[in-house]
Amino acid sequence: MSPNLRQAADGGTLALLVMLAAATVPATGRADDAPPPPPQGIWTGKGQAGYTASQGNSVAKSANAALDMSLVEDPWKHAFHLDGLYGQSAGVTSAERWDTEWQSNYNFTKALYGFGGLRFQHDLYNGFLYQESVTAGVGYKLFDTDRTKLDVQVGAGYKKLRPEILTKDAAGEVTSRSLQPIESDAIGTLGVNYSQVLTPTTTLTDKLLVETGSNDTFISNALAIAVKISTKLALSAGYTLQNNSQPPAGAKKLDTLETLNLVYSF
Repeated sequence: MSPNLRQAADGGTLALLVMLAAATVPATGRADDAPPPPPQGIWTGKGQAGYTASQGNSVAKSANAALDMSLVEDPWKHAFHLDGLYGQSAGVTSAERWDTEWQSNYNFTKALYGFGGLRFQHDLYNGFLYQESVTAGVGYKLFDTDRTKLDVQVGAGYKKLRPEILTKDAAGEVTSRSLQPIESDAIGTLGVNYSQVLTPTTTLTDKLLVETGSNDTFISNALAIAVKISTKLALSAGYTLQNNSQPPAGAKKLDTLETLNLVYSF
């Protein structure tokens, strides 16, 4: 379905986050239900894409794509993420965003690991030309079975923001951009990654990221359910929100995105 970019009241945002957090309560599984070991020294992952177009009383187009890859070389694990979003309505571009992340984990034990991560976002419509951060910390796998996976990580780091003031016309098209001074800040981070196999063909996932500092608190949550249609292909329905607590004047705090994608695993 098409991206839906809108602002919500603070109370509604909080209620939505609570609902998404509730989805991360894992189903009970046996402690000895250990998953098979991941392949060593081989990049594995998945790519997904979705596109919609409608014409009639209104004309709208939207497209999104994402790539996730990981490499395991015990005791190290490296993970890369890239996604893009584009939206247009009535001939006016309303969304254009790129996100990329890299994280490297070092396993101290089967459950405890240290991590270092990089994140960069370029967005033409959220009031920040870019947001970039470098973080490090520790994580712990609360559940790690072939059906249920849940890990929590906390850390600290450094973040840079480049705010910009957007001027729009009556149709909502951006007519000018005024770059503001770069802001930098020390931040604390929280991450939660959850995966639950509901049936042999259906998997629920939820990924939460919080970066908080004195200048801004950034919250991202991606909830998705995927249904396999073959060993390599799946259909995925997802709901993603991103929230900046202190955007520039005139910019919305909350962006939401609903997607229906075709997923290819490799």
